[in-house]
Amino acid sequence: MDHIEKYKCFLKEFPVSKETLANQYTETRERTSQICSPLETEDFTVQPCPQVSPPKWHLGHTTWFFEEMILTKYKDHYTRYNESFQKLFNSYYKSAGEHWIQGKRGNLSRPTVANIFDYRKNIDKKILNFLDTEPYNADIHFILELGIQHEQQHQELLLMDIKYILGTNPDFPKYNKLTLTKGKASTNTWESFEEGIYEVGHTGKGFGYDNEGPRHKTYIYPYSVRKECISNGEYLEFISDGGYSEPRHWLSEGWSWVNAERVKSPLYWFKKEGEWYEYTLHGLATLDLNHPVTHISYFEADAFAKWSGNRLPTEFEFEAFYKNKDTAILSSKLDHPTSLNQQTNQVWSWTRSQYSPYPGFKTFDGKLGEYNGKFMCNQFVLRGGCVATPKNHYRTSYRNFYQPQQRWMFSGIRIAKDLK
Repeated sequence: MDHIEKYKCFLKEFPVSKETLANQYTETRERTSQICSPLETEDFTVQPCPQVSPPKWHLGHTTWFFEEMILTKYKDHYTRYNESFQKLFNSYYKSAGEHWIQGKRGNLSRPTVANIFDYRKNIDKKILNFLDTEPYNADIHFILELGIQHEQQHQELLLMDIKYILGTNPDFPKYNKLTLTKGKASTNTWESFEEGIYEVGHTGKGFGYDNEGPRHKTYIYPYSVRKECISNGEYLEFISDGGYSEPRHWLSEGWSWVNAERVKSPLYWFKKEGEWYEYTLHGLATLDLNHPVTHISYFEADAFAKWSGNRLPTEFEFEAFYKNKDTAILSSKLDHPTSLNQQTNQVWSWTRSQYSPYPGFKTFDGKLGEYNGKFMCNQFVLRGGCVATPKNHYRTSYRNFYQPQQRWMFSGIRIAKDLK
């Protein structure tokens, strides 16, 4: 039995009340609107590069997900809110039909922002009515929870994309008007692990994506992980030592990327009159040397690790490191990483592990089979959660993944070393 079926059995044994499900749904939907509340209408439509989606598209797509995966499948004689939305807000689900090109989402002035908010209100009403009137069904519960988790993923993506959109503006507008707190210096402490067989992956108790399972055993050699993330100050030492101009630190593709894109520093770093600044969702700020370095590509993380005489951890070493630790995302009003401490989930940490299936991996059924498995190619795994990850969304088995050159997500560096 794979971990998805285990979870469905878990739901049947420990069903969640309709009221609880409705509250979880409503809270999630309201949180998405709250994230967008500081935006001006014009901010909702901008797409400065193909990988960044306009905020209004996120609002439409997360609503389409509930309509497509629940209402059109399980509600008798259902009529779609707008037939064209099936194409406009489908992200990449080929089995759900044709979809709009990702890099052209910003070309759509219509539907309007007001129309999309009306769409959300309409579908919310139908989903809550559906929950209230339909008998309990573990399959529907699973898809509804998947939809909630999916929207929480997009809440993080929204903050990533909003930052990129505002960060391309030469006025560096503030999304969050609170002042950033000062970081504390790293204590450079390490935690060591013995050689042995470790169990990794999702247990089947509580929600987990298909790529988190099945739970299985893996052999890990003795290693040590630094408890704190790498700081801005430490990364600045790498830059000052010619890190970006020394090919021996870089993977071949990374060296090609650095030179082709003329990369000289992390994304959102700016140097003015000899002083470094960093654009944050709180506006442009003097670089805090004790904040975690953020918006780092895999290529940069790997090069720094080599330069420091260490390496990146594997995803399984990272999972063992986080086991039995408090991994909850701390609620905070700050939208920027300010702590190096490993228990506050400030930045996603790159691992050296290629994103690939676990032994016995099975995708979700039907259209949902395209959710994760189709991306298991040319990407690396990140672990640990970040300041933009919604509270209660992260698990120690959670596998985030991006292409090695990407860095608009809240990604940082944690280093490891072999002990023999």
